[in-house]
Amino acid sequence: MSIELFNQLEQKVTNAVESLEILKMEADELREENARLKQEHQEWERRLSALLDKFRELEGSETSIS
Repeated sequence: MSIELFNQLEQKVTNAVESLEILKMEADELREENARLKQEHQEWERRLSALLDKFRELEGSETSIS
């Protein structure tokens, strides 16, 4: 194998390793973002449920007053 081919192969391997490292970092960031969004979604669901419960209570109290 000529030295030029070896140098090209070495460069390609180096580029591939760097790309993999970048992709791993991006995947970690996306996992963190996903976890944050899931928490946010759960919080919105909790708040919405609380509001719906309050509306139901109001409807129930209106029915008993009438």
